[in-house]
Amino acid sequence: MPCQVLTIKLRTGVDEGREFPLTLPGEDAAPEVQVGDRIRVFQNAAGVPGADPSTTGIDSYAFSDFERGGSVGILALVFAVLVIALGRVKGMLSLIGLGLSLLVVLQFIVPAILDGSPPLLVALVGGMAVMLATLGLTHGIGPTSLAAALGAAGALLVIAVLAVVMVESAHLTGFSSEESTLLLSGQETARLSLEGLVLAGIVIAALGVLDDVCVSQASTVLALRRANPAQSFGRLFGEAMSVGRDHLSATVNTLVFAYVGAALPLLLIFETQRITLGQAVERESVAEEIVGMLVGSIGLILAVPVTTALAAMLSRVLPGEAIAAEEPHHHHH
Repeated sequence: MPCQVLTIKLRTGVDEGREFPLTLPGEDAAPEVQVGDRIRVFQNAAGVPGADPSTTGIDSYAFSDFERGGSVGILALVFAVLVIALGRVKGMLSLIGLGLSLLVVLQFIVPAILDGSPPLLVALVGGMAVMLATLGLTHGIGPTSLAAALGAAGALLVIAVLAVVMVESAHLTGFSSEESTLLLSGQETARLSLEGLVLAGIVIAALGVLDDVCVSQASTVLALRRANPAQSFGRLFGEAMSVGRDHLSATVNTLVFAYVGAALPLLLIFETQRITLGQAVERESVAEEIVGMLVGSIGLILAVPVTTALAAMLSRVLPGEAIAAEEPHHHHH
């Protein structure tokens, strides 16, 4: 039985440095707090700040949540150190690219959607910006990144069109999640198009994997061209596609499992309620995930031949020196 009443010492606020009793919520669901844990509390509306709770019978403060910044920060640091240790300059650049991408999301995509711009357009523009920034940083400006960017742009458009068609035909409203209910209750966010948010989510989710497939296809074509500059377009395309097929099955798995992982609690709920897969698909919360997963995967599959063809064309058109200038160490995978 975890203890219900704790003593807390406040580090900030009106009562800084003072100690207070704190009663934890819920008999069974009480959070497991140990001595020395840092937690966040909020002032009880009923409690009188600074008053002696023994006289009012109500605690001045109530448990809000654990403070997690520290442990999350340490994990992020470990991630950054590993990326730089293994990737060296490339790793450094990819971290900068990641930072830029997050900036685009937080400084452009989110505010633009809140301003009432159509979320799908915002996601497409933001997505392309992220793509160009990360490609330019990690692969330089050259035939690889050019072919990869064009291939990815094509795939993103296909994903957008497909997503629109599917969201309309499957009547995905975006109302199923708890977050959307919260959004609609907010003052600034009440007029948001939740349907648009579903679409934007699908586009952004597909971005990362697309980048990966497009770069490796473009790299493969140019590596083949370097190995034998006399190869025809058809030959280059065919050889690179056989590599792409191997890569594709792995990547589609990546995408599917990302969605399955996110939907795990849902799957458990359905299992306990004895809901069959067929019935589950009827529910919006599930249909939304499945549509996102399939639309993203279709875009991904189309991105492979498109990027490969573009890269093969580029590598035939560009003089051999331009391709030789992209030294082999640029091609990782």
